Amino acid sequence: MKREPLCMVGRMLVVAGVLSGLTACAGAQAPDQRPAVVQVEKDNKDPAAPVTPPAAAAAPLPAAAAEPAPATTVAELQQLIQSRQVTELRTTYNGSYGASLLFKSEDLTYYAALFQQKNFWRVVKTSSESQAESTYRAFSQRSAELASTDLQRIKLQAEYAYNERLLAKRNAELNTLQADAALRKDQETQVAARQAQARQETQALNEQQQDVRQQLRELQRQIKALQAQQADVGQPATHARRKTSSGR
Repeated sequence: MKREPLCMVGRMLVVAGVLSGLTACAGAQAPDQRPAVVQVEKDNKDPAAPVTPPAAAAAPLPAAAAEPAPATTVAELQQLIQSRQVTELRTTYNGSYGASLLFKSEDLTYYAALFQQKNFWRVVKTSSESQAESTYRAFSQRSAELASTDLQRIKLQAEYAYNERLLAKRNAELNTLQADAALRKDQETQVAARQAQARQETQALNEQQQDVRQQLRELQRQIKALQAQQADVGQPATHARRKTSSGR
């Protein structure tokens, strides 16, 4: 009978849905080591008393809503540009850097912006035209200073590419000249060989010509000798015929 008060407390805690109370009731009934709800049903002396179902598990608390990102002048200007509520008055480009001066006519507000790769870096919002102009000039100067390294890199890259093309061109010219020199040398070698052969052939022809001339002179001499001999043989016979004819 001493356990009844604890069970009544357990029943009240179950109805209230407090999980810690159920755990306490179960601790008081350690010898049985059964769930508190079952133990409460066992100790209930009134059969007509309704059995209370276990309390539903407590619903998880909703996660804390993420805090909105703090508003910035950069985000404000980006929103105004997207909604076309500002007019671009001036813009200066220096390489990938630049500065812009924009004007919101609705409330006469100026925005001076410094950007890199068209992403806003710094934005100054002011209703003073003179301050806006001076800030824009300062941003323009700053963009020029920031872009000096990029501009130098761009120039060096262009010069490097140009020198590479020039080097390739000069190599091609050198290869052409070397090929021309090799061809010229080969041709000179061939010409020299042909000249030597021609000289040999000319000398041989000269020698042959001299032999032919010598033979021709010899033949001409023999012909003349035979002709003279024939002329001498024919003269006495003719003279004798003349004497006979005259004697008659």
